[in-house]
Amino acid sequence: MANRSVISVHTKPETSRRLEELASLTRRSKSFLANEALERYLAEEEAFVASVQRGIADAEAGRTHATADVRQRLARRAKTTP
Repeated sequence: MANRSVISVHTKPETSRRLEELASLTRRSKSFLANEALERYLAEEEAFVASVQRGIADAEAGRTHATADVRQRLARRAKTTP
């Protein structure tokens, strides 16, 4: 196995059963499926954290909009959109 590390995860029996079933149905190993799920989760969370960090940086730099202005823009758009 090239460049792999082992981690241990405690999970609910139902989650374990579902993983077993999916592994059987897809003819993939539980490790493969768990690694795929973890990779997807990490990518989503990393994107979320990066987005929050960009938002914080925008706010700190003064790149914000007043709530009333945003509501006005949205109301105007709603009127012009079929």
